[in-house]
Amino acid sequence: MLDSSGGFNVGGRTISSPQDPNLTLTCDHGYVEYFLPWKPRKTSLFMWHSSSTQTFQNRYDGGEGFKDKFLRRDYPVYLWDAPRLGRANWACEPTYYVPDYRDQGNFLAWNFGPSPGNFWNDTQFPAENATAWEQITGSRYVEYDTVANVWLQAQAAAVAADSYKVGDNIVYLGNSASGLRAQLTAVLSNTTNIKGIVAYEGFGYVLPDNLNVTRSGPFGPIIVPLEQFKKLAKLSLVQYIFSDHRPENFIFLTQARQSAKLINMYGGNAQILRLGQDAGLKGSTHIAFADMDNDKVAGLLDNLLEKNRLDGYVDDDNDDNGDDGDEGGHDSPH
Repeated sequence: MLDSSGGFNVGGRTISSPQDPNLTLTCDHGYVEYFLPWKPRKTSLFMWHSSSTQTFQNRYDGGEGFKDKFLRRDYPVYLWDAPRLGRANWACEPTYYVPDYRDQGNFLAWNFGPSPGNFWNDTQFPAENATAWEQITGSRYVEYDTVANVWLQAQAAAVAADSYKVGDNIVYLGNSASGLRAQLTAVLSNTTNIKGIVAYEGFGYVLPDNLNVTRSGPFGPIIVPLEQFKKLAKLSLVQYIFSDHRPENFIFLTQARQSAKLINMYGGNAQILRLGQDAGLKGSTHIAFADMDNDKVAGLLDNLLEKNRLDGYVDDDNDDNGDDGDEGGHDSPH
């Protein structure tokens, strides 16, 4: 049963017109849409897309998506549009858009098959469903993949995390480029409200500054001071998930292994999960939570949260997940 739903802006700033300082624009904020169960669990699932909120709202064929699956499991759900994306698209700086013919490139990036239009035989995308293809390609937002935007979006998410408006036991569900931003958010946060990161094929990683790595790009690495990086080791869980048909030398899998090794070296709990090899979910795609077998993908997340004692209820006196903080974190944000 749903207790309440709504939305609110987070972060941002107000700028004045260079021509007339009396004219202002509120911009560079993020937008949160929330869904709160009547009897909530303590852990909030903060669903951070890298193309459209629709990826969390529906399965590829329009079936039930992660948003509703986990609401039914009594998890508070927050859908996030980061600054300059979707419902938070007012930018404080000039932006520029021209048509970018990327459907075929996304076919490959989303791991639907080895070449555009050539689906893997076991793909979990409904290959014969033309409407599904139109939906996934048409649902994308305009994205500005720059290092500055990585920081802007992570800083806004950190404001949200530290505000207690999205709970005080937060697990980020990221995908693609948002996995990098979720890591940076955990590094920038000034509270202990963030408990975990589950990144479905994260493209980009945060690294400490003691590795003699200086290059930085919109798909990582993002270099931070070592002491800040160690915040990732204080999370209850970090899981990097990769879909089927990814070779061992896939660049982001290699980077994920490096990240997990470093997090664990500093006492953290990071792991790699390969859906095909480790979980037997053959044909899984880049956006596995929208796959036709997303029930099984959701089951893996169920087990992960339970294993790390992040599945308790707010009103469960017997819950001992170690967090005795403000249980009002899941009240309506307004």
